[in-house]
Amino acid sequence: MKKNIKEFFLINLGLAMVAAGIYFFLVPNNVAAGGVSGLAMVINYYLPEIPIGAFMMMMNVILFIIGIIFIGKDFGVRTIYSSLMLSGMIWLFESLFPLTEPLTGDILLEMIYGIMLAGGGMGIVFLNNASTGGTDIIAKILNKYFQIAIGKGLLMADFLIVSAAGVTFGIQSGLYALLAVIINGFVIDAVIEGLETNKQVTIIATEVDQITRFIMDDLGRGATLYQARGAYTNESKEIIMTIVDRKEFIRLRNYIKSVDQRAFISVSKIHETLGEGFKSLLH
Repeated sequence: MKKNIKEFFLINLGLAMVAAGIYFFLVPNNVAAGGVSGLAMVINYYLPEIPIGAFMMMMNVILFIIGIIFIGKDFGVRTIYSSLMLSGMIWLFESLFPLTEPLTGDILLEMIYGIMLAGGGMGIVFLNNASTGGTDIIAKILNKYFQIAIGKGLLMADFLIVSAAGVTFGIQSGLYALLAVIINGFVIDAVIEGLETNKQVTIIATEVDQITRFIMDDLGRGATLYQARGAYTNESKEIIMTIVDRKEFIRLRNYIKSVDQRAFISVSKIHETLGEGFKSLLH
């Protein structure tokens, strides 16, 4: 229950960031940065009798079905919720903060801020096994079955839409849209990598039992002990290896410093950790 509440909060936080980025920065500047919304803008330009919202809903329903088939029911339910909530948040922004023109008139500046907000929000949503719908679902499928980074998968899925936007709205708008999609992909991957990064810590110390007990009892993490022999002293030693998050590493480092100031510690970044205590293998 605690885990579900946390994920629900983070999904909504991410959606709020996406909605703010799209509504306040991208839409006023006609930057169709890929996705179903970008495709809907293009279709609406040629067929104004088809509302953008209706087209987005139709496309999302089709992609939802594909997502449930290839990714799983849980992903589909969360994605349906996220898509509807994102539309609701944008509608709320429209009601509370109606915009008649861009905030600054600087399309490049607003595009960068919009993509930073929207890309960061999408990264948070992806990390919690959901999606904002549309081409995000295609990117998630590419990530699951072909190990293509989500940001790069999103770039591949959006390229044709951006090309169509360039033909429809002009070369300048198309180039801005393409730049927005590229930056968006890198931002998503950077957020996912940054939030999922853990630290693999290898410790050579004399107080092995105390340090191991601290890792298990105080940090709630597992540890592995290795037997090794020092090349210079020829002495037999025990080496502790554990994986912790960033905050836990600070606590571990401070504890080791307090009990064994001659300890040797090496640290490596781990970009993804699956299993008990970390990200579930089922995701």
